[in-house]
Amino acid sequence: MTDLRDLPVPRRSDFAHHRSITTRWHDNDHYGHVNNVVYYAWFDTTVNGYLIEHSGTDTRDLDAIGLVVETGCRYLQPLSFPQPVEVGLGVERLGRTSITYRLAVFGADDVAAAIGRFTHVYVDRDTGRPTDVPAAVRRAVHALGPLPSV
Repeated sequence: MTDLRDLPVPRRSDFAHHRSITTRWHDNDHYGHVNNVVYYAWFDTTVNGYLIEHSGTDTRDLDAIGLVVETGCRYLQPLSFPQPVEVGLGVERLGRTSITYRLAVFGADDVAAAIGRFTHVYVDRDTGRPTDVPAAVRRAVHALGPLPSV
């Protein structure tokens, strides 16, 4: 897996899916910019919102659930309330039991203000054991564009 520091800075056009997010007053920290933890909430909202909207099912009701096992973010330029943002979503890796998403946060510029990674491992809801990515989720992820696969 490539280190986020080694990735080129993406542009909006590098992503097939985008989610608009409104910053909130309390997103800003004492220094007047969006606090780092807020980016992780944006990533979670973007990935899970996409899956619910594009899988044809409410993914919260599937027998297999996606658990977040890894996230990361590289901050490139500050954002601040009341600035609207857009999060780009793509796929870095699609495996048998896991999906690693690539994300980027955009402010007014076409160049990312932050880039991120977010990994779901699918487990059986009852046993907690790893299981295949559900077919509905796999179809939704394929709609994001060409995928590296293992």
